[in-house]
Amino acid sequence: MKIAIPMNEMNMDAEVCVSFGRAPYFLIYDTEKKEVLFSANKAASAQGGAGIKAAQEIVDQNVQVLLTVRCGENAAEVFKAAEISVYKTTKVTAKGNIEAFEKGELAVMTHFHAGFHKKA
Repeated sequence: MKIAIPMNEMNMDAEVCVSFGRAPYFLIYDTEKKEVLFSANKAASAQGGAGIKAAQEIVDQNVQVLLTVRCGENAAEVFKAAEISVYKTTKVTAKGNIEAFEKGELAVMTHFHAGFHKKA
């Protein structure tokens, strides 16, 4: 299984980014191979629709689970269509959240915000 986490830095011991769509990086963790991959979030600098574009990046990585602080409704719709489960993080670091997820300590995210859309 592959787990994705929005990150501020490319470090397992770094804080999880509070913004999904504008996170500078995504950590992709393969639970079977115990491999860690970091990728730059190409959507982070998008003028608009960053959440949807970032969600598509996660889908393209063949991820099954997203661990995040919060997530917008539009990105959540992309995850729902791709059958990616979204869980609310409770720990500060990526490593802590992966461990909590593997122990069954994280809850499925049920509240998605409307987004931070820029108004013209």
